[in-house]
Amino acid sequence: MSTETRTTCPYCGVGCGVIATVSDSGSVDIKGDPDHPANFGRLCSKGSALAETLGENGRLLYPEIRGERTGWDGALNLVAETFRRTVAEHGPDSVAFYVSGQLLTEDYYVANKLMKGFIGSGNIDTNSRLCMASSVAGHRRAFGADVVPCSYTDLECADLVVLVGSNTAWCHPVLYQRLAVAKAARPGMKVVVIDPRRTATSEIADLHLPVRADGDVALFNGLLAHLAETGTLDYAYIAAHTNGFSEVRAAVSGLSIADLGQQTGLPTVAIRRFFSLFERTERVVTCYSQGVNQSSIGTDKVNAIINCHLATGRIGRPGMGPFSLTGQPNAMGGREVGGLANMLAAHMAIESPSDRRRVQRFWGSPVIADKPGLKAVDMFEAVADGRIKALWIMSTNPVVSMPDADRVRAAIEACPFVVVSDIEKRTDTTRLAHVLLPAAGWSEKAGTVTNSERRISRQRPFRPAPGEARPDWWQLAEVGRRMGFAEAFAWTSPAEIFAEHAALSAFENEGGRAFDIGAHAESEAEAYEALAPFQWPQRSGEAAAERRFFADGRYFHPDARARFVAVHSTAPSRVSPDFPLVLNTGRVRDHWHTMTRTGRSARLSAHTAEPFAEMHPLDAVEYGISDADLVELYAENGARVVVRALLSHRQSRGCVFVPMHWTDETAFLGRIGTLVSPVTDPVSGQPASKHVAIAARRYGARAYGFAVSACRPEGLDTAYWASARADGGWRVELGFDAVVDDWGAWARQVFGVPAGAEIARYVDLSGADYRIAFFAEGRLLAALFVSAEPVAVSRSWAVSQLSRAHADAVRRQAIVAGRPGADRPDIGAIVCSCFAVGVNQIAAAARKGCRSVEAIGAALSAGTNCGSCRSEIGRIIDGTQTLAAE
Repeated sequence: MSTETRTTCPYCGVGCGVIATVSDSGSVDIKGDPDHPANFGRLCSKGSALAETLGENGRLLYPEIRGERTGWDGALNLVAETFRRTVAEHGPDSVAFYVSGQLLTEDYYVANKLMKGFIGSGNIDTNSRLCMASSVAGHRRAFGADVVPCSYTDLECADLVVLVGSNTAWCHPVLYQRLAVAKAARPGMKVVVIDPRRTATSEIADLHLPVRADGDVALFNGLLAHLAETGTLDYAYIAAHTNGFSEVRAAVSGLSIADLGQQTGLPTVAIRRFFSLFERTERVVTCYSQGVNQSSIGTDKVNAIINCHLATGRIGRPGMGPFSLTGQPNAMGGREVGGLANMLAAHMAIESPSDRRRVQRFWGSPVIADKPGLKAVDMFEAVADGRIKALWIMSTNPVVSMPDADRVRAAIEACPFVVVSDIEKRTDTTRLAHVLLPAAGWSEKAGTVTNSERRISRQRPFRPAPGEARPDWWQLAEVGRRMGFAEAFAWTSPAEIFAEHAALSAFENEGGRAFDIGAHAESEAEAYEALAPFQWPQRSGEAAAERRFFADGRYFHPDARARFVAVHSTAPSRVSPDFPLVLNTGRVRDHWHTMTRTGRSARLSAHTAEPFAEMHPLDAVEYGISDADLVELYAENGARVVVRALLSHRQSRGCVFVPMHWTDETAFLGRIGTLVSPVTDPVSGQPASKHVAIAARRYGARAYGFAVSACRPEGLDTAYWASARADGGWRVELGFDAVVDDWGAWARQVFGVPAGAEIARYVDLSGADYRIAFFAEGRLLAALFVSAEPVAVSRSWAVSQLSRAHADAVRRQAIVAGRPGADRPDIGAIVCSCFAVGVNQIAAAARKGCRSVEAIGAALSAGTNCGSCRSEIGRIIDGTQTLAAE
């Protein structure tokens, strides 16, 4: 009999509810939970494909010490003893934890308690530092607490939604669809997108402002000045509920529209239109994400946005307020338990003596961290210079995701003792570990996560963990016990940890601290198992309810007033004659972080199978780069990457976008973090990952290749390669510095082709093209296509041949030709990952009369699930109409 489990998606901060159904045979079916208030049944392409990411292949199954399998006792004893001895010899600040927004709140809580309360150091930081730290800092400066004042329903009832530095359509797709549905129902709703790129999100926009890198502060300072000049400010609210307005008003005075045009790179007519929309619309929500946060002035950007809402009193009411869209599934939960180096548990302040004493009393701990620990960039600098001698990395891949990633790799490699807890055995970071600990993953462990609207939801297991994998909280608690703190780490379940976390949030809290879930302090296993999604705060004795902060105008500074923060408009300038381009890094639609989960799905890999550099065509002409060329990007630190050129008018001149996902496991010279300099925001410590000075040039490969293989390619040593999962095997893009003498022998070695395989081959007499395919028992084992130019082969069709029978010579020759016969249409590059619909199918349907995205959906289903491909479908329809007109 099949079993059904309600859980929560492990990807972005939307926090969608998921129903996982496990059949008698063990197969898993995934669908959205129609009762979850975050998504009401919707899922994005990544969430829909979760079942495809499960399985033991590639998993870390057993503890290892220096590459050798060992038992849990041996591994945990070594970790505990090494950390204990290091602290005894070098002090508590000689050790560190680097954790992740992928952890559950219970995991995070135990890690923070062990480091800050029992080891006695603040040296626990998280990859959320790379994601949301500037929002945290801005909230604390303005509100006195890290509080997100809005809910998703505010987007649906706002009359103006401003999206700043947020490609919501791709990075928060379900939330984007909620917004799109609301706009369709109320056509008078306006959407403004502020982003250097014309992203998929811009398709819904009434106004797109391609702001210059870090021009946001000037734009919002200018907005505040405009609101003051037009009499739009709410002076009664300012007087009753805020401090610091006069300083802010002075800071923004004298900003002319001409000045703003210079600082933002925007036409003055567009600036005026935006200002007028904001001025005339009371119900305004301003959403912001990584384009705001990942900046050396990110905290100032956050406060510039908040200043406009405070000055107009547009906060604490339905359809109004500043809204930080969280990047990771549990970055919010990590903030709640003090997972950042500069915070204590339960949103208490590490710089506050009374908060430190309170947490220490509650924990009964022998010590408490008395100062902030090292933030992520500073932490790895301390690893590099030897101050940190023992490091535990959990559920993250800093060798890829950190700025100056080659230096981070060298630092970890030189560290005397490195522990890595992960679900994957092969990552860029696990290969550097002295001790590897197999972690339980999504579908296998229990806990809670908090989404962008402060909603706490359960993650529930529905499959046993493979091998000897264990939850992160259990690993940490075992180490705590073995370090001599058995009583404080005696939990037997995540339910007990959650109850302690809830109790601490309510401890000596008479309403002065925003985060309070004391209603769950006495929660036992049965209640925890049945826990429904709820929004904090939920204080002791209160029922779960939708709660709105700041409706009464009271904030969390000691005087209960909000703070205006005067911020300066001048943006940093980083480009130079030698490095004239601005690098902007980010996500693509169907992948997540460093692809340790999404990279398992052939469907998710089909849309974007290799790293790329999106450039404006005029910039490409200047550098001699053509579409699909390989392009070399390099930075002042000497690092370089080689990626595919993607030319697009949607990119601003002088800017290059490169996704963050590729690793040394999936591409050669594809780790874009190597180019990002470790420049950080002075308040939040968040790196500036979206404003990096680089240069570009065409990479002149001697030969280009594309291959499909039933086996994972091994030993690739080419100048360029990028591999991705495919149905039935793998697909590989290739670039060669030299022409190989024997392509067939090379292919046999790399793709593991047996000696007796049958061959179909094509050789161009000029030597420009070479194609070879290997077969056994009527199945395609591998096919290699080589050309002097980027290979013109139908990728989707070639990949599909791995799953088909090839008994006759005609079918085999079609593979060598690289295209199907006339009777077998090529679907083209995948556009809709949810339903595997290709560009050629959409274009054909458009030519037959499907002239809208809705019509394409009715005909092909494309765009009817998560909707994140709808903008791309629209552009294909427009393209076919243009061709027809011509």
